[in-house]
Amino acid sequence: MKKNDQKVRIITLDPGHFHAALLQKSMYAGIDSVVHVYAPDGSELENHLKLVDSYNSRTENPTTWKHVIYKGPDYLEKMFSEKAGNVVILSGNNKSKSSYISRSIDSGLNVLADKPLAIDQEGFNSLEKAFTSSKDKKVLLYDIMTERFNIYYVIQRALSQDTLFFGKLEKGTPDNPAVMQESVHHFYKNVSGKPLVRPAWFFDIEQEGRGLVDITTHMVDLIQWTSFPDVTLDYKTDVKMISAKEWPTLLSLEQFKKSTLKDNYPDYLSKYVRNGTLNVMSNGEMNYTLKNVHARVGIKWNYEAPEGTGDTHFAKMRGTKANILIKQGKEQNYKPVVYLEIPKSASVNDLQSAIVRLQSKFPGISIVKAGNLWELLIPEKYKVPHEEHFAEVVKNYLGYLKTGELPSWEIPNMLAKYYTTTQAAAMAKSK
Repeated sequence: MKKNDQKVRIITLDPGHFHAALLQKSMYAGIDSVVHVYAPDGSELENHLKLVDSYNSRTENPTTWKHVIYKGPDYLEKMFSEKAGNVVILSGNNKSKSSYISRSIDSGLNVLADKPLAIDQEGFNSLEKAFTSSKDKKVLLYDIMTERFNIYYVIQRALSQDTLFFGKLEKGTPDNPAVMQESVHHFYKNVSGKPLVRPAWFFDIEQEGRGLVDITTHMVDLIQWTSFPDVTLDYKTDVKMISAKEWPTLLSLEQFKKSTLKDNYPDYLSKYVRNGTLNVMSNGEMNYTLKNVHARVGIKWNYEAPEGTGDTHFAKMRGTKANILIKQGKEQNYKPVVYLEIPKSASVNDLQSAIVRLQSKFPGISIVKAGNLWELLIPEKYKVPHEEHFAEVVKNYLGYLKTGELPSWEIPNMLAKYYTTTQAAAMAKSK
């Protein structure tokens, strides 16, 4: 961002996904409280504004956002003619995202976009051109990677870099990968204390993207971020897709109604309906190598989580001296827990020494024996709720805007990430 234009002024473009509103759950020094919104008229815009208004009207620490809204079929042309801000927020229909990104960058606007930035090969090619253009225009294009601020993955990353404890990352095999990321998500859930209303297009893989390109963006990013911290990756040589598969989640019309508040399936979903049941190609698995390290990513979508539970994650990193796991199942009361696995022949003193080193960064952390594993006890002060991670992403991005550049590895690694997901989707689709 230009030095004479230090104040960040937000433009929110066509906010069809609730992550756009979550970015405004907090106020930020250096960001103008007036946000210009450009969107087609309809329920998606209304739901976005309602969610931000709920942050403005809450009793504890209310926000003070003000909206200047333009709604109409020519919202896009209006946005580019007015250029009322210098940072475009994108979180909505992924089919439109590639063109939104390209046009914003070409117009000299910075972009902070929700994942995924690309859902197919065409989108990946467009993204690569957008990054080239962003360099020419001296603007920053960045995606919202909230999981990098998740304490469980922060600790996993830190421990995997402790070579005295972890050793080196194993290479693994297709059947026994060195790095794993698995997640279970739900179509119907609460956000900021209220039931989430999904747009109908969220269930259309041509608009939302196949399951292998959506949530998997976070998991592929975490594999890169934890396995090769600050290392510049080259998608042309470092990523090799081995196998990929996908399968649908089946939703009844009643479940669809409850999730979208729509009475019927729109026409564009009819091709996915079999005997009245909607087939959403939201589940998948990919096996690939990253710098010759075998990795596996799996995503599964259910309709609704059991009472008292929510989205769940599993992660594993295998080292030559120890393994680091993150589990979040029934045994963990659906709360993430970090486990350490060391060989029976390993010295517990070496493990204790690793924890002492970890305590220098995270005071209060300790371990306790849990069967064949060691459980890491993490003080509650470090366990920031997922919705609060969006503010951390914004603060991080503000720092980059201030310096006018991203870390040297970020753009190549974003390309490697989206190459991985779009290649997996193409391979699974071809089957």
